[in-house]
Amino acid sequence: MGVVAVVGAQWGDEGKGKIVDHLAAEADVVVRFQGGNNAGHTLIVNGKKTIFHLIPSGILHPGKVCVLGQGMVINPQVLIEELDRLRASGDLAQAKLAISDRAHVILPHHLALDRLREERKSSTVPVGTTLRGIGPTYEDKVGRRGVCIGDLLKPDRLHTLVTEALNYYRPILAAHGEPEPNVDDVVSQYAGFGSELNPYITDTTELLHQCIEAKKRVLLEGAQGALLDIDHGTYPFVTSSNTIAGAACAGIGLGPTAIGSVIAVIKAYTTRVGGGPFPTENEGHVGSHLQKVGVEYGSTTGRPRRCGWLDAVALKRAVRLSGATGLAITKLDVLSGLDTIQVCVGYSTDGKAVDGFPAAELDKIQPEYLSFAGWQEDISHARSLDALPQAARDYLQGIAELLHCPISIVSVGPDREQTIPIPS
Repeated sequence: MGVVAVVGAQWGDEGKGKIVDHLAAEADVVVRFQGGNNAGHTLIVNGKKTIFHLIPSGILHPGKVCVLGQGMVINPQVLIEELDRLRASGDLAQAKLAISDRAHVILPHHLALDRLREERKSSTVPVGTTLRGIGPTYEDKVGRRGVCIGDLLKPDRLHTLVTEALNYYRPILAAHGEPEPNVDDVVSQYAGFGSELNPYITDTTELLHQCIEAKKRVLLEGAQGALLDIDHGTYPFVTSSNTIAGAACAGIGLGPTAIGSVIAVIKAYTTRVGGGPFPTENEGHVGSHLQKVGVEYGSTTGRPRRCGWLDAVALKRAVRLSGATGLAITKLDVLSGLDTIQVCVGYSTDGKAVDGFPAAELDKIQPEYLSFAGWQEDISHARSLDALPQAARDYLQGIAELLHCPISIVSVGPDREQTIPIPS
């Protein structure tokens, strides 16, 4: 395995958690490298559903080292609650958790700022954030006003940092009539969080380099998807971090030559949560089918996901951005029952073809579709490609050819066992 990165190739919610869980069986170390609890990974193992917001999905495999890298922003209260649930279920007992001392901390004023900004935007502009304080925390990181996880272990330094941050934001909070958090209360609470997390806090970059030198198998787990990347996505309707595979290098402290392969996770259709352009969105029968059968509701917010056909134009860009060496296709079973399946293979506007992926103008284009025959069979029990209907195999082959990338894994249901590995 070496070092493998798993990233989303759409607008998030592709089913990365299940793919990471599948690959984690062969890994020694599983690392989350960006984002925060604005993302959620849902796993179903033997009928038991578990949702992760911060801890890498590999935690459900005994004996794995699970790492939260410095590219993340962490709400320590949410992390502790997640750890408590894992302890109660017994899933934490046989795992080793490591939290980067350089990961940044989501503080109460970040949550307040996130809410205030979203509430006060005009109706045509809201990004539809999860209101988890992610954006303001990344802003403070870049603005050098941030608090790191390691700072929670130093109460005097924590007091200074929180004071300086609130001095900066006091006029903004006051202008909106928002009560200012009490510095002493924040320091006391977050120092307490630090004490609880202290056994796990470490230099995760050094840990990972030691693991790689020892020939350990490392799996890198991304959050969200390439089309939400702050630099490469549908800006401004994006997340606050880089979500492509290259971000793993900065987010955990590895050189780019360390990553041996990249798996791009693709839902067999397309979904999007929140605002922003969505060329292949279908608000008719097809969209209703996908939302209902696919149970398309956000694992973090519970918001219904917008649904539509696969967009090969956007996917081609995403696959290139992450240098994908293989594809993982999820939720193929949701397409069962559709007579025809369409894939967007081009964009046009005013009857003229549009080159490339015009992210800033997607709301103006018209998708051009290629049709595939659908299938009626229930494929959730298939465990090999040969067990799939010919139409399903043709659809998979069509995706691989359109994206110029081989398919490595196919998922035909939410459970861990509903997975078809495809040998290279």
